[in-house]
Amino acid sequence: MSALPELSLIDELAALPAERRAAALAEIPDELAAQALYDWSLWARPDQREPQGRWRVWLMRSGRGAGKTRAGAEWVRAKAEGGTYGRFNLVGRTMDDLRNTAIEGPSGILSVSHPALRPRYQPRRRRLLWPNGALALLFSAEEPDTLRGPQCEAAWCEEVASWRYPEAFDNLMLGLRLGSDPRCVITSTPRPTKLLRNLVAAASTVQTVSSTYINRTNLAPQFFSDTVSSYEGTRLGRQELYGEILEDVPGALWNHELLDELRVKAPPADARGKPLPWKRVLVAVDPAVSSGEAADETGIVVVAQGEDEHAYLLADRSGRHAPIEWGRLVSELYHAHEADKVVAEANQGGDLVTSLLRTVDPYLPVKLVRASRGKYVRAEPVAVLYKQGRVHHLGCFSELEDQMCCFVPDIDRARQGSPDRVDALVWGLTELLVKHRDPGVIRVG
Repeated sequence: MSALPELSLIDELAALPAERRAAALAEIPDELAAQALYDWSLWARPDQREPQGRWRVWLMRSGRGAGKTRAGAEWVRAKAEGGTYGRFNLVGRTMDDLRNTAIEGPSGILSVSHPALRPRYQPRRRRLLWPNGALALLFSAEEPDTLRGPQCEAAWCEEVASWRYPEAFDNLMLGLRLGSDPRCVITSTPRPTKLLRNLVAAASTVQTVSSTYINRTNLAPQFFSDTVSSYEGTRLGRQELYGEILEDVPGALWNHELLDELRVKAPPADARGKPLPWKRVLVAVDPAVSSGEAADETGIVVVAQGEDEHAYLLADRSGRHAPIEWGRLVSELYHAHEADKVVAEANQGGDLVTSLLRTVDPYLPVKLVRASRGKYVRAEPVAVLYKQGRVHHLGCFSELEDQMCCFVPDIDRARQGSPDRVDALVWGLTELLVKHRDPGVIRVG
């Protein structure tokens, strides 16, 4: 193979099966091997290659670890290095997510770029600058108004289905107006959000769909034996592993269409647009018994009651936290939102919960609540509040909303996990509205 002319080596490498390519690279000159390593045409699968023809949006909806971030980074890199586009807008769920995944991550733009052509990352100015002058501005979908002004020729949206403020995408697309053929690439594990459904239905969108399994050779075996196996055969696995957009679950207390209808972009305001003060604000906690990767989550949400007597979900900070970690997080949320008190479930060791929170913050007002009925029965009055239009989500809370829309009477905790985010939400909204309701307003059953 080494005796072949250099110009044919890349072509020959491209013809090799992927598993033999790495071994072949060891036999060729170092300079050419380095060139081959950064030639995406050698490594990209068909589903990672840019679709042919005219399109405005390329939606790559894929399972976790399928290689969609690498494909998005390589698309931006190729268009910038080749001079196809000179101005990009890159948007992530948060600025940290964008930096850690799309910019500095193992599949991010800096990692996949040849050292001689690698852009300069200027985090304070929130931009990437290529040697040839191409420029990418960096944005967080948590700040949708920052996308109102900047124009671009091309855009990359990372994990758009989990953006809290979908209007960030609208603002981005209004700015995608430079050049003769502006285009946007979206890489995301899907969720049945209104934004994603609209994108799929749009005539200007092309889609590629891939599963986690298609990239198995590049993922750790333990990831499949431990993590992936726990999702196999579950409804959530179809979304997280296979990139499917799931329909609503029959019999669930909530559905995505209802949550979209009730979603708001901003808190209630007066005639001049000034936010009205909240009547009450609560931090609600559903503590997990243990911590670690296999443990249940600790549900932590912030809810508020407005002057309109409606309830608003302000934050969801649930996760697998060690006890002292979630205790500190609860305290931070309490002070940041100027809450009235903390409501915590007492079934999992009420005295310990109070002791932990008071250790973190001695003056934290804590009210313990105890479950005397099943989760579904407790959640029904809260679901009725939603159907009456009296609860609103301030933005999108993807993981919590997925739990809500899968919440059925016979939920399989062994396969789907405990709905701890929903539990925390139910405790908070019950304390705000259900306990103090007019008995004639809410009727269950």
